[in-house]
Amino acid sequence: MITKHASQHRDLCAVDTIPVAVAQRRILEATEAVTGADTVPVAAALHRVLAEAVVSPLDVPAHTNAAVDGFAVRGSDLPREGTGLLQIIGTALAGRPFPSPLGAGQAVRIMTGAPLPEGADTVLMQEQVVEKDGFIQIGAHHRRGENVRHAGEDIRRGETVLPAGKYLLPPDLGLLASLGVGEATVTRRLRVGLLSTGDEILPPGSFHQTGKIYDSNRFSLRGAVTARLVAELVDHGIAPDDPATLKRTFQEMARRCDVILCSGGVSVGSADYTKEALAQLGSVEFWKVAIKPGRPLAFGRIGDCLFFGLPGNPVAVLVTFYQFVLPALFKRAGVRRPPLLPTFPARTLEKLRKKPGRTEFQRGILERDEAGRWQVRTTGKQGSGILSSMSRGDCFIVLEHDRGPVEAGEWVEVLPFSALM
Repeated sequence: MITKHASQHRDLCAVDTIPVAVAQRRILEATEAVTGADTVPVAAALHRVLAEAVVSPLDVPAHTNAAVDGFAVRGSDLPREGTGLLQIIGTALAGRPFPSPLGAGQAVRIMTGAPLPEGADTVLMQEQVVEKDGFIQIGAHHRRGENVRHAGEDIRRGETVLPAGKYLLPPDLGLLASLGVGEATVTRRLRVGLLSTGDEILPPGSFHQTGKIYDSNRFSLRGAVTARLVAELVDHGIAPDDPATLKRTFQEMARRCDVILCSGGVSVGSADYTKEALAQLGSVEFWKVAIKPGRPLAFGRIGDCLFFGLPGNPVAVLVTFYQFVLPALFKRAGVRRPPLLPTFPARTLEKLRKKPGRTEFQRGILERDEAGRWQVRTTGKQGSGILSSMSRGDCFIVLEHDRGPVEAGEWVEVLPFSALM
């Protein structure tokens, strides 16, 4: 058994479909993070996962400095009413601070980021003063401490700035660099095995034969994995519909991989042998998930390797990847808080066919109306084998489990591809 909860659902799985949320929960409950870590340059750490927390070796900012271009002054010299005159005695630049203390009645021209001179505690924007003959005239509307960034106000030395399990995004790389950190300790790369099954599958570039189709699923999955995670892909190509061959292939992949992604062979046809081979090698959950496209889904384990048996239809394989596999890959890689997949409402421009009792992911095209409100239309035919609908579209139209037919003008939820790919 792969989870302590599996027995609670076995009878249900045998006779009925399960909701998307149930399948998602059970997969995550059965998924554990890999062990092992790598040390990589910060420049190569995008989409890696921190294995150790990062503690700041310094204050950020490192020194109290000017937030704007202007003049550094003493707050005690600010007039309470009327105007005042301050003498300009020099200039402070970022990387070239003014070397002397600031006295009463004096001001230093200062650039953004430059350290405040000793004695100064306020910066006046250059647009808010009148400069003439080596003096500045200032009004009574200023307050002590304005336009100043204090040392450590962003990050204190010794503070944990990024926790273990953080999925590193572009701002995180900049943050590490701002601390002077040149390398990051990250979890090791996941080893993800790819396999397509079926006697009808041909590799791209080969001579086309009647009754055969070219393999697209491995290439879609390759892109889907590497778009979000830095992983080592183990591509086992295409396996025929033969139980012995599938069993040998699964054994070899399980020895080398943390996760296997296999497409095809998970339906109920007489030549669909994935479930049989998986059951002989390890543990298997075989579900009919209340989702369209992508109803058949096999999930299990061969030793320490997770196994996903995805549908053979090319749209279904991508829908099930994003809904079931990607969250598990994040958790397997050690991500504590996976990136959110945000949806937002849009008005549909056309009537949508939908049966209650399943979650549907139709492919759509987003646009704005004259008032700037989001609206969406489908890409056309929504068959699970029409991969071009994914290329033409830029979002999923997500129709909830209990929802029925949708009339034109109704609100629907959309999930943009830009959040996924």
